[in-house]
Amino acid sequence: MRIAAGLIFAGAVSLLSSGAAWSQASPATKGAAAVPQPAAAAAAPAPAPAPAAGAQPARAACTNPNALGVARTVEIDTTGGPGFGFEHFKQLDFLRDHEVVLTFDDGPWQGNTPSVLKTLADECTTGIFFSIGKHATYYPEILKQVYAAGHTVGSHTWSHATLTNKKLTEQQRKDEIEKGISAVKWALGGVSPAPFFRFPALQHPPEMVTYLGERNIAMFSCDLDSFDFKAKNAQQVIDVTMKKLDKLGKGIILMHDFHKHTAEALPDLLKRLKAGGYKVVAMRAKAPVQSLPQYDEELLKEAKLPTVSSRPVSSVVQTISE
Repeated sequence: MRIAAGLIFAGAVSLLSSGAAWSQASPATKGAAAVPQPAAAAAAPAPAPAPAAGAQPARAACTNPNALGVARTVEIDTTGGPGFGFEHFKQLDFLRDHEVVLTFDDGPWQGNTPSVLKTLADECTTGIFFSIGKHATYYPEILKQVYAAGHTVGSHTWSHATLTNKKLTEQQRKDEIEKGISAVKWALGGVSPAPFFRFPALQHPPEMVTYLGERNIAMFSCDLDSFDFKAKNAQQVIDVTMKKLDKLGKGIILMHDFHKHTAEALPDLLKRLKAGGYKVVAMRAKAPVQSLPQYDEELLKEAKLPTVSSRPVSSVVQTISE
């Protein structure tokens, strides 16, 4: 795929000495949501001002001496829309031998995403979460937990529409991207996520690659797909992932926090990574994404957005005396 010209490896990826970079502050089934109507805005709107910079929530102190952990943190300059993941983007080879980046698509989702978060916390490690906009509006409290735990939050369109679908106009494709970004921002309480985007089904329309480059949003493919959405059980997720990883020796791993088998497989998978000498790399963005104001406003007007917390009773009401 074509990436904006003039991209220089050293300018796109830099090593950080710490994990702090900047402030990121009835459900449908996966992929079945309808495509939103085109926005009535002008074709090339000016980006909204970026939120004030601040410290991204730090990961909790690690109390597990045998944890997988995080080997290093890299900061990404997304100017020009760099692409990552050798399945589609060959230019930026920044991972060292036996380094991996953990990525999770399609969340947040009840039950599964919290389970993934617990496993990552137990192993003192981290990942990138590419959230579907609609799912973010269903479970904003869960996405806030992802962010608060110090993980990187990106976006994955509004409704998981395949953007190579010929029935979609160019404006509808842009709507899918932009409304997804604004939905994730809304779910995070107005805190802008990272300018990290993954195309559904890894289908990259050339026009949208160019558009994301103009928007200074990094695109993520992968080096290896766990195919967890096809797995019959947790063991199959582990076996497929490790077989591919041992062959490649490093890479960006694609998984889904939407799927139960992935959540079930993750504890043993992370232990296998540790035993195999693999090390996790955290990816942070140099600056947050700049959402477009008309899409932010559209999200606020959506009548279907939840107006009350979906927390369980036990977390809201507790007996303190009898």
